[in-house]
Amino acid sequence: MVKKILLLILCLTAISAYTQNGTVSPYSLYGIGDIRAQSTVENQAMGRLGMYTDSIHVNLRNPASYGKLKLVTYTAGGGHKEIRIKDFTEDEKSSVTSLDYIVLAMPLSPKFGVGLGILPSSSVGYNVFSETTNSMRDTVLNQYSGSGGLTKVFLSAGYEITKNLHIGATANFRFGTLEYSSVQSIDGVQYGTIDSRQSRINGFDFNYGATFTPLIKKKYTLFSSVTVNTQANLVSENSEQLGSFSVNTGEEIEVREVDLEAVNLKNTELKVPTTTTFGLGFGRDKKWFLGVEYSLQALSSFRNDFIDLPNLEYEDASAIRFGGYFIPDFASFTSYLKTMSYRAGVRSVKTGMIINGTPINEFGITFGLGFPLGGAFSNLNLGLEYGKRGTTVANLVEETFFKVSVGLSFNDKWFQKRKIN
Repeated sequence: MVKKILLLILCLTAISAYTQNGTVSPYSLYGIGDIRAQSTVENQAMGRLGMYTDSIHVNLRNPASYGKLKLVTYTAGGGHKEIRIKDFTEDEKSSVTSLDYIVLAMPLSPKFGVGLGILPSSSVGYNVFSETTNSMRDTVLNQYSGSGGLTKVFLSAGYEITKNLHIGATANFRFGTLEYSSVQSIDGVQYGTIDSRQSRINGFDFNYGATFTPLIKKKYTLFSSVTVNTQANLVSENSEQLGSFSVNTGEEIEVREVDLEAVNLKNTELKVPTTTTFGLGFGRDKKWFLGVEYSLQALSSFRNDFIDLPNLEYEDASAIRFGGYFIPDFASFTSYLKTMSYRAGVRSVKTGMIINGTPINEFGITFGLGFPLGGAFSNLNLGLEYGKRGTTVANLVEETFFKVSVGLSFNDKWFQKRKIN
C-alpha cells in the first residue's frame, strides 16, 4: 500500500508541473496574486467552510482536525474553471485547469495525528491590452502581462486534549516567482519600451486551530472552532529590466538591468497580515450538518514596495461562509444514492482591494456530491462553484466563473501488529 501512495504522489506531482497557472484574472496583478482555495473539495463544496472535521477526512484549514484522524488518509484534488471577463464595452472567455492539493495524513496514536502536503498558495496570470491617446493625439498601445505563483508546503499536527476538545498547529513554507511585464508602443514610432520585473519570494507563516465538539442529547453535535493564521513574513528578491524593442520585428534593443540596490528595492518584505476565523455549527454525525464561519484580516496594513500601483489601496478584508451536508442513510445496503453525501454552501468575500476608488468583492455559490468507494471509507468528491468578482464601473472588469472540482480521498490502516493464529 505504501508503494501505491508513493506512486500516486509522484504521478500527481508530475501533473502539477503543468497545471499551476491557476488564474487568468487581471486582479492577480495585485498583492501576491490570486489566493487559492486552500481547502479540500469536500470543504469547497460547503461554501469553503473550514470548521467541519471528522475522523476520515483531511481538513487543510484547521490543524486541530488531525487529532481526530483514525485512519491514514491520502488525498488529492484539482479543478477546471471557465471564466468570463467583461468590462463596460467588451467581454472575453477563458479557462484554466489546475491541481489544488496533495496531502498525506495519519494518526500516530489515538489522540495525536500529523499531516503534510503541497498546494498552490497564490497564482498570477493575466494579459491585458489598453489603447489610449496622448497629448499629441497619437495612439498609445499598452500591454500588461504576468505569470507565476507561490507554492505552499506544510507540516501539521493535531492533538486531543480532552474528549471533544482538539488543538493543532501548522507550519507553512511558501516559495515561488512572480513575473510582471509592461510593454508600450506608440503608433508611427519605430521603437517601444519594455519594463520587466521579477520577484523571487519565500517565507514562513503558522496556522493555529482549536475545535470543541460536545454532544447534545447524545446524538447531536455542537461544532465550534477558531483558527489564527499568523502574519506571513515573506522575503522578496527583486530584479528589473528596462529597455526598448523594435515594433516591426519585436527584437529587444538595449535592455539593461536596473540597479535596485541604489533605491533599496533589491530585497523587500511582504507582510501578509494575520487572518482570524471563527466558526459555529450544529449537526448529527454521518447524517447532516450546518455551519457558519466569519474571517477577518487587517489587510489595510499590507503593501508591496516593489510593485507600487497608484490606483490601488487596501482596506481590512473579511469573509462570511455558510454551508453543510446531508446523507440520507449512511449504512444503507439497498440504495447507493442514500449513502452519498450532498453538500451546498454560499460565501461572500470582501477582498480588501480598492482599485480606482472601488472596493473589489466576491460572491460564490457551491454544490457537491460525495461518492463512497469500496473499502474503508474512501470516497470520490465532486464540487461545483458559480461566482462573481469585481465590477464594470470605474474602468474595472467583472469576472464570472464556473468551477468543477474533483477530489479523491483514500483511507488505509498502517502500523498494525500482525497476529499469528
